[in-house]
Amino acid sequence: MRAELHPNSVNPLAAVRNLGILAHVDAGKTTVTERILFATGTIHKRGEVHDGTTVTDFDPQERDRGITIFAAAVSCAWNGHRVNLIDTPGHVDFADEVERSLRVLDGAIAVFDAVAGVEPQSESVWRQADRHGVPRIAFVNKLDRAGADLDRAVESIRSRLHPVPLVVQLPIGTEDGFTGVVDLVRMRALVWADDGGTALEGPVPQELKETAEQRRRALEETVAALHPAALEEFCAPPGRLSTATLAGALRDLTLTGEGVVVLCGSAYRNRGVEPLLDAVVAYLPSPLDVPAVRGTHQGTEQRRAADPEEPFAALAFKVTATATGRLTHVRIYSGTIEKGATVWDPATRRTERVARILRVMADRHQPLDRAVAGDIVAVVGLKSARPGATLCAPDAPLLLEPPVAAEPVVSVAVEARRRTDTDRLAQALARLAEEDPSLVVRTDAETGQTVLSGMGELHLEVAVEKIRRDGGPEVAVGRPRVAFRETVARGVTGFVYRHVHQSGGAGQFAHIVLDVEPLGHEGGRERGHEGGHEGGFEFRSAVVGGRVPQEYVRAVEAGCRDALAEGPLGGHPVTGLRVTLTDGSTHVKDSSDTAFRTAGRIGLREALRACATTLLEPVAEVTVTVPEDAVGGVLGDLAARRGRVTGSTARGGTAVLTATVPLAELFGYATRLRGRTQGRGTFTTRPAGHAPAPAEVAAPTR
Repeated sequence: MRAELHPNSVNPLAAVRNLGILAHVDAGKTTVTERILFATGTIHKRGEVHDGTTVTDFDPQERDRGITIFAAAVSCAWNGHRVNLIDTPGHVDFADEVERSLRVLDGAIAVFDAVAGVEPQSESVWRQADRHGVPRIAFVNKLDRAGADLDRAVESIRSRLHPVPLVVQLPIGTEDGFTGVVDLVRMRALVWADDGGTALEGPVPQELKETAEQRRRALEETVAALHPAALEEFCAPPGRLSTATLAGALRDLTLTGEGVVVLCGSAYRNRGVEPLLDAVVAYLPSPLDVPAVRGTHQGTEQRRAADPEEPFAALAFKVTATATGRLTHVRIYSGTIEKGATVWDPATRRTERVARILRVMADRHQPLDRAVAGDIVAVVGLKSARPGATLCAPDAPLLLEPPVAAEPVVSVAVEARRRTDTDRLAQALARLAEEDPSLVVRTDAETGQTVLSGMGELHLEVAVEKIRRDGGPEVAVGRPRVAFRETVARGVTGFVYRHVHQSGGAGQFAHIVLDVEPLGHEGGRERGHEGGHEGGFEFRSAVVGGRVPQEYVRAVEAGCRDALAEGPLGGHPVTGLRVTLTDGSTHVKDSSDTAFRTAGRIGLREALRACATTLLEPVAEVTVTVPEDAVGGVLGDLAARRGRVTGSTARGGTAVLTATVPLAELFGYATRLRGRTQGRGTFTTRPAGHAPAPAEVAAPTR
C-alpha cells in the first residue's frame, strides 16, 4: 500500500493534506505519528516514546519527560498524496501550541484511548478545533489494552463532544486478541501479523458477518439521515448505499462537520495505521476544499485562493532557534515563494529576505528551491517575524488574522543566581517569549522582580529548564511578591511640623499644619481614580490670609506625594487618603520651595505614624467555568482561599462562578482547579483593586 508522491493529473493541490494529531496526553498521538511515518516509508525503524527514539519528540525535555511539549511538523507521501503532519502537545499547559497549529491546518486526526474514551484535554482540543472549523476524523487507539471497548469510547464521543459518530470499522478480536478490523465501507477484513507490517486483505470472517451487516446498515441509515443525495439512493430499491455513494457522503459530512468518521486500531502494535492514512486521503480536505483565506489591506477585506499563480501570502505560526539559525515555520496560503525572495511583513512594515526554504522533518530538514500554496515549510533568514506574522508579496500587501495568544494564568519570579548574569538572563527570556507568545515576561515596577507568566506550572518549569539547557545562566525561581498597599483607617488633625535647617549659609525654614483623613472606600475596596483624585490621594489647601504663599503650597503637595512611596507598616505605597494644609508660616529669608517640599515629605511621614493605618492586599475578580458536578469542590476551594463568591450561573452543563479572591491566594490555583475538575475547569482573572488584609497576612518589607 506504500506509494511515492506523484503529480496529480487535475491539480497538484488536490493531492495535499495538511493535518494535525490532537488528543489528551498519553492517548498515543506521537506513536500514531511515528507509525504513519513508518507506514509511508519515511522512516525505516519504528521509534518508541518510552525509549526516547521517536522522530517528533526530539527535544531532550520531551524525551526525558515522555510527553510532547512542542508542536513538530513532518511530511510524508501516501498513495500519491503529500501529507504535512503536525504532532501537537496533549498537556493542557501547552494548549497554545495546539491553538497556533490549528490556525494553519486544514484537517485533523483526533486520537482517543479505547479504555478512557474522551478525556479532559481531548474535550479541550476538540473545542479548539470547533472554533477554527477544522474537519476531523477520529481514531480510537489502544484497542489491544485490557478493558478496551470501541462502543464505549464512541458513546463518550457522542455524549461529551456531541458530533454524530460515523463508525466505519468493526474490531476483529478484543484486548490481547485484537488482530484486525472489518472495513464496513468496502465490507472486507484487514488482518495484521503479530509484528505489524502490511495488512492482509480478505473476506469478512464468518463469525462477524451478521454483526458487520448490522453495523453497515446502521451506518447507512445514519448517513442517509444527514446527506440528501445518500437519502435519495437509500430510499430507492434495493434500499442500500453503494460503496461510492457512502464514501462520498462520508467525505461531505466530514468537510461540513455534521459527522465524524471513526476508525480504530493499535498504533503501538502497528495495526490500523494504513486504513487511517486511506481515510485521511479519502475524507479530510485538501487546500482546495477550504475557503479562500481572508485578509485586510487598508481596511478592505481581500481573499486569496489556494493558487500558486496568486500573489504570495503566508502566515508564520512557529519560530524556533536552532544551532544553524532561526527557523520560521509558515503555512503558504497563496502564491509561490523561491529561495532568495523578498517578502513583506505588513505588521512591522519591514521587508525580509528568505535565505533558504526547508521541508521540515521534526529536527531534520530538506532544502527546497521553492514552495507553493498549500505547503507548510520553514524558512531561514527572517529576522523580525514573530509567530502570527503575515508574510506577503511586497507589491500585493495583505494582513492575515493572527492566532490569538492565550492569557497566562501562572507566574513565577525569576532572577539570575549571579548578578553578572542579569543581562544574559534578560536575553534568554526575550528569546523564550519570541518563540512562545503564551510566555509573558515583565518587570514589576513596584517589587522590582522579573516575572515570567505562562499557561501552567509545567509550562514555566519547561521554559526555565530550556534556558539552562540552551547554555543560559543559572536561574533562581520563586513566588512573585504581591503589591501590597497601606491606607489610613483613622486620621489626625492639626499635625504640626517645622523644618528648620541652618548650615552656616542660607538656611531652610518651613512650618506646616496638616490634617490627614481617609479618602473613602466603597465596599472595602480602593476607590482608585474616582472623585477627581488621582492614584487614591487628594491634596487640599485651607490656608487663609496668605500665611503660606501659593508656590509653597504646590511644593508641600509635591513633598506629600513623595512621602506616599513608603508607608509606616512595611514600606509599601500609601493610598486612599486626603491631606489638607490648614496653616503654616514662612521666614522672609530662609523659606523656599525646597524647604516646603522637604517639610511636606517628612511631615506627612510623621503624620502617618500618628495615624491608624491598615494594610491592603491586591484582589482579583476570578471567573471560573467548571462542570456542574464539580461546583461544590470548587466553591469550597475558593472559600479556603479567602474568596468571596459574587455570582453563579448555569450554562449548558457547566457552571460559571465569579468571585473576588486575594491575588496572593491564586498562586498554584490553576493546578488545583485542574485537579478538582479532571482538567475540565478553566478560569480568568482581572485586577479588582485592593482590599483590607486580615491581621494574619504577613506584610513582607520591601
